[in-house]
Amino acid sequence: MTSSKLQWLAAFILLVTGGIALAAQSNKGSDKPLYKWVDEKGVVHYGDSVPPQYAKQERRVLNTQGVEVGRLEREKTDAERAADAARNRVTANARQRDQILLTSYVSVDQIEEVRDQRLDLIEGQVRVTAQYLDTLQGRLKNLQTQAHFFRPYSTNDTAGPMPDQLAEDLVRTVKEIRQHERNLAGKRAEQEALREQFQSDIDRYLELKTPRPD
Repeated sequence: MTSSKLQWLAAFILLVTGGIALAAQSNKGSDKPLYKWVDEKGVVHYGDSVPPQYAKQERRVLNTQGVEVGRLEREKTDAERAADAARNRVTANARQRDQILLTSYVSVDQIEEVRDQRLDLIEGQVRVTAQYLDTLQGRLKNLQTQAHFFRPYSTNDTAGPMPDQLAEDLVRTVKEIRQHERNLAGKRAEQEALREQFQSDIDRYLELKTPRPD
């Protein structure tokens, strides 16, 4: 290292350590801690209080000998606080779920029994919906048979226009069929989601019940 670089480094060390010593000396005999902070130009400062404009950034706490004994984190942004709150909610919900699992069930068999009961309940709703759909399909078939006697479905030149009541029944029946088909698909999806949820509960229950190695 060249002589000029050595001189510059020595001056820098002397400046920094001198700043610490000066701050420590001025704080000698006081219970106040010393703080270390950096301004917007990158200059390091020491003192027994931090100027308001730097109070939100990270600060170091020093003892009277200038040794770092602590750190004060910078103030978080609104986005960071919101992210922390979201993570805390996820953690709290997971702990609550674990507590419910442990207090609600005594075995995996019991979890499976509750699962099957709920699946059977939905399956009953599926059967009722499917049966009603069969009825609607039969009604639609009958209405379509009637509609072929009228224009525009009939090829007979003497056929008259379709009665308004028949047209209304056709439209209403088609709408009902589509609605109940959506309901049926929703119930099937509900069953699948229920199976996945209970399997997740079973896996987590087994994990909680498995002794952890020391």
